[in-house]
Amino acid sequence: MADLQSIIDDFAFLDDWEDRYRYVIELGRSLPDLPEDKRTAENKVQGCASQVWLVSHVDTPGADPVLVFEGESDAHIVRGLVAIVLAVYSGRPASEIAKTDAIEVFSKIGLVEHLSTQRANGLRSMVKRIREEAAAHLAAA
Repeated sequence: MADLQSIIDDFAFLDDWEDRYRYVIELGRSLPDLPEDKRTAENKVQGCASQVWLVSHVDTPGADPVLVFEGESDAHIVRGLVAIVLAVYSGRPASEIAKTDAIEVFSKIGLVEHLSTQRANGLRSMVKRIREEAAAHLAAA
């Protein structure tokens, strides 16, 4: 899976929007499949037109636990968006996740204005869920 800085750098290099969409799809293809037993109603993200599942794990427990996320979608472009969201949040401390807005990253790479309303809403739903999970882990710690 690509790291966030590589994704930002690659977007800066790609001028054409068709190339950028192909890259998003390629990022989605590099995302490991989520095991069938994790594709549950509980893990499904509400507010997405496509099916999206997100799962979190505490990698390093403590007062500010490090969270790792897995995710998948049944739609090619959305799966790529999931890969970018995971690059933003996965493997980071809960306090950092809670205050990081991935939508800003998507704006920085110029992707937000090229998403359909449904995809943008789904993206916001994913970000909201991840940040809420981080906040819940902080409150429990």
